[in-house]
Amino acid sequence: MKGLFSILFSLFIAQLIAQEVKKDSVTQLDEIILIEDVIAKKATGITAASTIGPATFEKFNPIDIASAMNQVAGVYILSGALNTNRITIRGVGARTPFGTDKLRLYFNGIPVTNGTGSSTIEAFDFENLGSIEIIKGPKATSFGANLGGAILLDTKNLQVEETKLANSFTVGSYGMLKENLSFQHSQQNFDLTFSYNHFEIDGYRQNNNFDRDGFLLNTNAKISSKGSLGVLINYIDYTAQIPSSINQTDFDEDPTRAAGNWLAAQGFEANKYTLAGISYSHEFNQNLKNTTSIFYSYLDHYEPRPFNILDEFTNGFGLRSQFEGNLGKAQYTLGGELYKDEYHWGTFQNLFQDNNGNGSLQGDRLSRNREFRRQLNLFGSFTYPFTPSFSAQLGLNLNKTNYNFQDLFNQGNENTSAERDFDAILLPNFGLQYLFKNGQVYANISRGFSNPSLEETLTPDGVINPDIAQETGTNYELGAYVALLKKKLSLNLTAFRMNINDLLVAQRVGEDQFIGRNAGETRHQGLEVDVKYALRLSPKMVLSPYLSYTLSDHSFVDFVDGENDFSGNPLTGVPKNRIASGLDLRHTNGLQLNLTHQFVDKIPLTDANTLDSESFNVFNAKLAYRTSLSSHFSLGLNIGANNLFDTNYAQSVLINASSFGGALPRYFYPGNDRNFYGGARIAYLF
Repeated sequence: MKGLFSILFSLFIAQLIAQEVKKDSVTQLDEIILIEDVIAKKATGITAASTIGPATFEKFNPIDIASAMNQVAGVYILSGALNTNRITIRGVGARTPFGTDKLRLYFNGIPVTNGTGSSTIEAFDFENLGSIEIIKGPKATSFGANLGGAILLDTKNLQVEETKLANSFTVGSYGMLKENLSFQHSQQNFDLTFSYNHFEIDGYRQNNNFDRDGFLLNTNAKISSKGSLGVLINYIDYTAQIPSSINQTDFDEDPTRAAGNWLAAQGFEANKYTLAGISYSHEFNQNLKNTTSIFYSYLDHYEPRPFNILDEFTNGFGLRSQFEGNLGKAQYTLGGELYKDEYHWGTFQNLFQDNNGNGSLQGDRLSRNREFRRQLNLFGSFTYPFTPSFSAQLGLNLNKTNYNFQDLFNQGNENTSAERDFDAILLPNFGLQYLFKNGQVYANISRGFSNPSLEETLTPDGVINPDIAQETGTNYELGAYVALLKKKLSLNLTAFRMNINDLLVAQRVGEDQFIGRNAGETRHQGLEVDVKYALRLSPKMVLSPYLSYTLSDHSFVDFVDGENDFSGNPLTGVPKNRIASGLDLRHTNGLQLNLTHQFVDKIPLTDANTLDSESFNVFNAKLAYRTSLSSHFSLGLNIGANNLFDTNYAQSVLINASSFGGALPRYFYPGNDRNFYGGARIAYLF
């Protein structure tokens, strides 16, 4: 690996020396200085959003979607493992024990968040993505009004009249092997993408193997002068061992260890996930367009755990329809989204202790349940430009949620079947935008909500809690963007404050038992800064430093837990300061060097603020080279190193961890030690 790095670095230096300095035309200069991807915004009207694309994705290992998204101020992914990611936006979602909730996730415009608000970003191959758009806070309106916001994943755009076959292959530390084979065809009235991906890795820790296969089919056809039809199928099949979190002693002495009970049970999860959707777009005239999608999702999940074995599957169905149009100078959006799913789950005894060291063994059934979940979102927005520079936008979102829980195991008085029908909630959004020569300023006030998760709706006895309420909050936001020094320097600055009432708290009462309750009020306030600069070192080389800074001054305003009053304490699970920075060096000969850095401040681990994780700095590097071998063949080579200084750090944490059986509480998910990867991409243009 070191030899390949030396070869690529020598090639980089040789190319720089050999290049003849010539006077660049205006076109060449634009190509060099344009260091950001030009990606059409999906957010409605003047709604502010942050978008990352291929230029950001290419800075990282093709399995590391967390590092790419952590480049965005206000967004932080705590990644306990490749299959355990918790996305937090402005502190919302930080108290979720496992996984991601309190936001809406979309894939090519299709909602992929389940009926209780849980989203799984690891169900999508990073290499298939063309952009990730993030709407922070509840101002998305047409993409929900969740307190965390919305994340819009989109596949790669195709070049018109192009047919291409490409294969990327990556190997690395811990026995990593990843391959993505794709075929793309585009013509004026039809385009098609098909990709197959395989990924396997032994992992840094004990009981940490991951193996995944999947494919993506995405096609669009113009079937009339005004209508087009699209078909999307995404399938992922993966098995991932679970090392789980570890205690402070193990984290300090040997972070490769798995939790003892998970190691003994050889715990893992096996998932088969399918998403299928058909969409039809019709342009009635130049002032009115409609896009309607119907979709189906299926998840089959099997997870042997030390305390029991979970066997579940979910069928999801939905319809989304959106009208976009112009009314004079104004723009409007109207639509609705209906999502229903059927969640079936049961638990069984895990007899791993009687299995002669061979791991999990399924025993007698402990429970059998079914839940029908339904969400209806109706939305509309109206954007009016009072002048060419000044615009206002009004949005409304109406949400109606229903849970119907059925206990199929217990009979008579022990049966816990129940229904919870939440009242409809109306969520307004108002924004202003003022454009000036080299930038803009905007202001927004929006109201949002979060539904309780399945665990939070149930009491310790498995009965739906009739008193649990939805979280609600109001977000105030002020932002500005300015381009300076002939647009070589860009600055984004955002200040926000959001008060959340009826805070949902998942309290752990057993190793696999959580109950939810509304525990008061939190205040989320902070500052987000993004700075980018393009410095032309020579006619053919550009150096681009950048920095993203997040200040999270989040706290409990009113939080009483039994006899404990935590009011005024910093919000658990959120670092106060975070920095993502880096240097990009690009040459017109196809060579590119990326240096990236992430600083994460200490994180409060308990509501009483008696314990914090340690702050850390992590540095990564990647060197890549692209060239055309002929008019048909192109070649790309890359090599990278993560955690250059071999820092021992917690990549994710578990807040308010409890102790069971006299064992120390397990707060930490260790990040990988220093590791390397390298790959090649070859493409054939027909």
